[in-house]
Amino acid sequence: MTMSISEIEPESAAAEFSTVAVIGLGYIGLPTAAVLARNGVNVIGVDISVKTVEAVNRGEVPFVEPDLGIHVAGAVAQGNLKAQLTVSAASAYIIAVPTPFLADKSADLSYIMAAAENIVPVLKGGELVILESTSPPGTTQQLADYIMSARPDLSLDGSDERPVVYFAHCPERVLPGKVMIEIVTNDRVIGGINEGAAAMASRLYRLFSQGKMLETDATTAELSKLVENTYRDVNIALANELSIVSENLGVNVWELIDIANHHPRVNILQPGPGVGGHCIAVDPWFIVSADPENTPLIRTAREVNDAKPAYVVRQVFAPFSDSDNLVVAALGLAFKPNIDDMRESPSVAIVRRLALERAEATILVVEAHTDKLPTELVGLPNVRLTAADAAIAQADAVVLLVDHEKFREIDTDTLAGKHVVDTRGFWNVGK
Repeated sequence: MTMSISEIEPESAAAEFSTVAVIGLGYIGLPTAAVLARNGVNVIGVDISVKTVEAVNRGEVPFVEPDLGIHVAGAVAQGNLKAQLTVSAASAYIIAVPTPFLADKSADLSYIMAAAENIVPVLKGGELVILESTSPPGTTQQLADYIMSARPDLSLDGSDERPVVYFAHCPERVLPGKVMIEIVTNDRVIGGINEGAAAMASRLYRLFSQGKMLETDATTAELSKLVENTYRDVNIALANELSIVSENLGVNVWELIDIANHHPRVNILQPGPGVGGHCIAVDPWFIVSADPENTPLIRTAREVNDAKPAYVVRQVFAPFSDSDNLVVAALGLAFKPNIDDMRESPSVAIVRRLALERAEATILVVEAHTDKLPTELVGLPNVRLTAADAAIAQADAVVLLVDHEKFREIDTDTLAGKHVVDTRGFWNVGK
């Protein structure tokens, strides 16, 4: 299918979608539900977490995302958004559930199939089912095949005059921390399974999106999202590899990259302690698993980025081979700055490794956006949350893992005489 760019007037679509069910009220599902509801759509938010459902129904957001709270509170107050534990009948269903990877790096599609299982009983025909979850190529077709096999009274093509159900893939393309801006302004990739599905999905997203609707087939849409994040992963792997080479050669990697990027056709991204989050650290593996023999570059980039946390740990411990009472201040746990999202965070992996490799060391964790440790660190006796000033005052080593703006308040004079590992160039830029 050749990509087309669709321009649709929202007024013509408003009546078509009287009720939209958003399944999964996480970092993507809840913003999607909120913007639809704020644009006059009756939205049913579905989640398996009682805590999440109760929070949304109070007009509250159970995680940190700038400006989302205003939209959720407004939508609930208007009566356009309600959350529940079960799926109800709707004109359209948007599936926005997690797709983590398994031990063999293949995708865990169990959350998607559980959502499909809950949609099956309430379908009548004429509905639109959209998969937003980032998925390996062919997943949307697998979703459609499952639902059609469970409901032989429905059809993908209207054969035998059976009612049609429409299926499309529309991957999320937003940046955590800027979701409420980008969910409205970014172009959308929409891949249809059956005739009319892509156009129908475009009409739905046009209710709140100002971007272009890029219509294509579902497999191309699925792969496009994976490719976008793989591009960044490969670029970051180059930056992370350069950071190690630069350290060995006594070169400031941030100055090096800044100089190289003055070339008009060079754009190297920034190194860090690894790569985290629900997209860049996961999506490339979906391409590798789809075609393992022809993806050596993608696999190697993943391995380079996955190896960076171990390198950071070695940097932290390097001057302290004989120290039994080492105190390390670890600044930041989130996978990126100014949010509380710790999914696949290399910072969490580093802190855990620091604690386990030196059981006699004390790891004082500073995180500006949460007041509790993630499950991976709970129960480690030598890890505890501490305020920044107190952690640095006690520390022999300070490792900057996340460049939260809140850490700008740290007086760098307090770092004097301490072993500092700055994985983000937070204090090194310009030196």
